[in-house]
Amino acid sequence: MVFMPFNFLLIWLVGLLSIGILGGGIYILYEWYIGELEGMSYLVGGLAMILWSFGGRLISLPLFRRPGTDEPKRIRSETVQRVRRPDGTVLQVEFYGPEDGQPIILSHGWGPNSTVWYYVKRQLGDRFRVIVWDLPGLGKSSKPKNKDYSLEKYARDLEAVVDLVGKPVILLGHSMGGMLTLTFCRLFPEQLGSRVMGLILADTTYTNPVKTAIFSKVLRTVQKPLLEPLLYLTIGLSPLLWLMTWLSYLNGSLHISVELSGFKGTETRGQLEFSALLSALGSPGVLARGTLAMFKYEETATLSTINVPVLLIVGASDIATKPGASIRMKAELPQSEFVTLRPGGHMGLMEQNQEFAKLVSAFSETCV
Repeated sequence: MVFMPFNFLLIWLVGLLSIGILGGGIYILYEWYIGELEGMSYLVGGLAMILWSFGGRLISLPLFRRPGTDEPKRIRSETVQRVRRPDGTVLQVEFYGPEDGQPIILSHGWGPNSTVWYYVKRQLGDRFRVIVWDLPGLGKSSKPKNKDYSLEKYARDLEAVVDLVGKPVILLGHSMGGMLTLTFCRLFPEQLGSRVMGLILADTTYTNPVKTAIFSKVLRTVQKPLLEPLLYLTIGLSPLLWLMTWLSYLNGSLHISVELSGFKGTETRGQLEFSALLSALGSPGVLARGTLAMFKYEETATLSTINVPVLLIVGASDIATKPGASIRMKAELPQSEFVTLRPGGHMGLMEQNQEFAKLVSAFSETCV
């Protein structure tokens, strides 16, 4: 799952539910043990709640999701460069495919890490030079020592990756990866048309994502009084929330929230499991800081200044960044094309991976 502001409400809800189930099971067993509750049904019920807390996903996934023929895995390249930044951050940059292939730099969304690009690497790595990197604080890239999780910081990190490649590139950004790509265009306009030949923006937005998500009016109303305090609370209670998240992963409730926020229902068992695992791996404190930074994001004025071809891809049922955001971007961008993935949610790059790879390949070939 990619973390956008409203996702934290789901994370807290399923986390509290998970703690409640485990705590309830322990309480029932204790009351049965001391004789306050009598009968085998309480013993069985308490044990079932505890067992579900630590293994519910092992039951629910096989029952409700079909297996796929090519399930995603956390594969990493042996061709790696570690890039040290002036602020002390160390970036993990990985390379796939032929060295003389057209370079495509992939920036993932907020929450997972670069292993989320499993299908793109497999399907395009035979002819393109596919370059992925972990956003600082996620995967194998270190946390910013100065706790700077701004979109401007990540855009400057992307510029360092572009500079590392040393030849004209295509930039592909998903969700927050697309947001930092647009920020890159504002900070480094001289790169467009010289070092950067085209952009692919997938399931992303041009403004504070609260404004382009489902229930945007409600989210805008509660941003200050609810969302921001909840995110600061997440930072302060990060270890506790991480425990809650892992419990949610083990009992399968995290998978439900991942499906609701990221998929349309046609994902395979392995895709859902993979996405839930990546969600559990990210530090809640890091994710909360990055989400707070998104509230300050605004690149509407940047759109009309982008002078290279842009491909906009969005899942038809994306609720994290609704298709209307991409439609607005198409109207503002000088050179753009717009494609909708059906069926598809925010994680169309995985759920509709073959179609996604075909779109990326065809567009990239036109930018050479």
